[in-house]
Amino acid sequence: MPASQDSTPPEVRVTAGSISAGDSRVPELRLWGIRRSITSAVVAALLLVGALIAAALWYAEWPGLERGATVTAATLFDLLKLVFAVVAGIGGVAALVVAYRRQRVAEHTNALAEFAHQLAHAADLRAEVTKALAEAADERAKIETDRNGVRLFNERFAKASEQLGSEKAAVRLAGVYAMAGLADDWREGRQTCIDVLCAYLRMPYTPSSRASNEAPVQADDRVSTANRDEGRAAREEREVRHTVIRLIGKHVRAAEDVATSWSDYDFDFSGAVLDGGNFSGATFGGTLSFINATFTGGSVSFAGTTFGGGEVSFDGASFSGGEVSFAKATFNGGIASFLRAAFGGATVSFVGASFSGGSVSFDEASFSGGEVSFAKATFNGGSVSFLRAAFGGATVSFVGASFSSGSVSFHGAKFSGGEVSFARAAFEGAEVDFTNASFSGGEVFFTTATFSDGVVSFVAATFGGGEVVFYGARFSGSQVYLVGPKSQFPPKFSEWPHGRPPDGLLLPEQ
Repeated sequence: MPASQDSTPPEVRVTAGSISAGDSRVPELRLWGIRRSITSAVVAALLLVGALIAAALWYAEWPGLERGATVTAATLFDLLKLVFAVVAGIGGVAALVVAYRRQRVAEHTNALAEFAHQLAHAADLRAEVTKALAEAADERAKIETDRNGVRLFNERFAKASEQLGSEKAAVRLAGVYAMAGLADDWREGRQTCIDVLCAYLRMPYTPSSRASNEAPVQADDRVSTANRDEGRAAREEREVRHTVIRLIGKHVRAAEDVATSWSDYDFDFSGAVLDGGNFSGATFGGTLSFINATFTGGSVSFAGTTFGGGEVSFDGASFSGGEVSFAKATFNGGIASFLRAAFGGATVSFVGASFSGGSVSFDEASFSGGEVSFAKATFNGGSVSFLRAAFGGATVSFVGASFSSGSVSFHGAKFSGGEVSFARAAFEGAEVDFTNASFSGGEVFFTTATFSDGVVSFVAATFGGGEVVFYGARFSGSQVYLVGPKSQFPPKFSEWPHGRPPDGLLLPEQ
């Protein structure tokens, strides 16, 4: 299965303090009533005083009391003092009782406050435990939901893959749409779904002349049933493959901030055989590979496509028929692209590509950054056009390229910056057209290039800045037209305005 989900449930650990059994009951205050308490205290005090007096008399062996006939003032005063002392003692005992009760009530109030604090703390702990348990339950539910979702995605993936392997074209078409729909819904598995669709295009495929979109010829006795079936199967397979390309093109044309955009993902079409398809207006921000791909028949369009941020490779691709258009395409190189270029990798690479038939158009394409390489590419048939292309900052390499037949046009191209190199290129029979080209900046190198046949035209080209360097170039049969009248290269300097070549045009030594 393409994805799995960890089934281990989350571990929840909650540590909470406990209240002992003795502390778990509400503190009780046990006191008598105020009257009962004071009465008891007074009685107890009187009994204690009486006991002390009795003890003292006993210790004095019960002395006798002398009784006088009259009570003197001193004796009365002493009696009054004794009465007041007794009353004060009783009041003091009552005051002590009240103070004791007040102290007990205060202590009980503090005990209740502490108990309330413990209850509040216990409530907080219970709330935390409840919250943790709820979060754990939510996490378990989420894991279960994700597990069910991944299981559903896996089931859909397996079903779509099975459909793509069907012998029936209608079932394969359903599988293509199912896989594309799954890629839209399943962001985590989107690259996997894209890889499967690209892999379908990499499957062995031989375009048939019977696979055109035209209505099939009416069957007659001269056309065998096997041939009719073969033509029908070829048309059906072609429709399935074009549907894959159409869906990919639709998704890479979507804005990058759209949830179903595939612009930032990688696409591997290495070795694919393409006999039609539309990528026009697309944006490829990831890695795009057409290494050893074959473009044969039909029309494949990259018109208005933006190649920026990722690495794009057409290394070893074969353009052997049909029409391939890069018109108004933009080849941008960001910081990452220049880093790759510094280590020898091109932002967009056609290294070793073969242009042997049909037409390939880079009309009005913009090469504004990074590196585009046609090094060691072979142009031995068909038509390749860079009509009004703008080379304004990129490094474009045709180093070691071979122009042996067909036509390559840079008509009206603008070379305003960067570097374009035809070093060691071989012009051996093709028609290469720089008519009306403008060289206003940057550097264009034809150093050590070989012009041995065919026609290379710079008619009406303008040289107003930068350098166009022919040092070390060899001419042995080609006709090279430079600004002035047609003549065999090297031209006579008298044909140039003011008797000398334009500034920036560096010709080989005479």
